Amino acid sequence: MAVTGWLESLRAAEKTALLQDGRRKVHYLFPDGKEMAEEYDEKTSELLVRKWRVKSALGALGQWQIEVGEPAPHGAGSLGPELIKESNANPIFMRKDTKMSFQWRIRNLPYPQDVYSVCADQKERCVVVRTTNKKYYKKFSIPDLDRYQLPLDDSLLSSAHANCTLIISYQKPKEVLLAEAELQKELKKVKTAHSSDGDCKTQ
Repeated sequence: MAVTGWLESLRAAEKTALLQDGRRKVHYLFPDGKEMAEEYDEKTSELLVRKWRVKSALGALGQWQIEVGEPAPHGAGSLGPELIKESNANPIFMRKDTKMSFQWRIRNLPYPQDVYSVCADQKERCVVVRTTNKKYYKKFSIPDLDRYQLPLDDSLLSSAHANCTLIISYQKPKEVLLAEAELQKELKKVKTAHSSDGDCKTQ
């Protein structure tokens, strides 16, 4: 079963863990050289951050790509503080899951709720967001469903709008909830260092 396949790859990965600032930080190194880093709330075990890094063809480490959590802030880069930055008024897309749902927030969308259309595109395996006033359009995938090889179900999708933010939720299928519970059991077996201990300890 595909769900078991992903779980097995997580079990097989070399894992290190660190407890810092109320967060349990777990680093995975897969046999193919890919890296995944996750951060969980220490008390609730809720996923706060997930990011990936892969090596280039020449073996150099690439930039971390955020899958879950706040997008990296736009710093002042090498051109100095006068660098042209993205407008704060532009829509900001981020994923912030809950225990029971995958959830995305798109900030700076001031239009009323009835303007938005959120639906699943089965063919492309992605969620499509569009507005009737043609002011916003976005497509995004749900990597978790791809990893577990689960179908995209329109009935699990919902949206709400408040404070200029569109909130899109996709209820986690029972297979995902069971797999996440299994993973938490697995992570409890990983020896965890505390930030005062220095480097993480390896499984």
